[in-house]
Amino acid sequence: MRNLDGAHMRVARPTRDMDAAVRFWVDGLGMTLEGRKLEDGAPYEELAFVGWPEAAWHLELVKDAMVTPNPTEEDLLVLYLAEPIDDALVVRIEAAGGVAVDARNPYWNEHGVTVEDPDGYRLVLSTRGWS
Repeated sequence: MRNLDGAHMRVARPTRDMDAAVRFWVDGLGMTLEGRKLEDGAPYEELAFVGWPEAAWHLELVKDAMVTPNPTEEDLLVLYLAEPIDDALVVRIEAAGGVAVDARNPYWNEHGVTVEDPDGYRLVLSTRGWS
């Protein structure tokens, strides 16, 4: 079996409002918009790809009339920042459409900040590191 240590990961998330989703991730989190396209006749209406160029993962945002976002309190994307969360970052995320919320799991309240994106999916900005 091939070694998967260096594999790139794509996480796909549906969205009701592509502009709001892109604003949250790009303006709020500071990610780069890697691409965005309308798809005529495809099973989806629009795609956008956001991420950080040096990261080994990116997000694919999908607008699809047949798929409605259905997040739960446990649909978490966790970013391990290994440092205190800057209040200015949380303000910027909220200005871009995010909402700071209490995490269902108190661990995340103790070790970070949880925000909901415009579709209700949760992002945890963790003060912990990941090695």
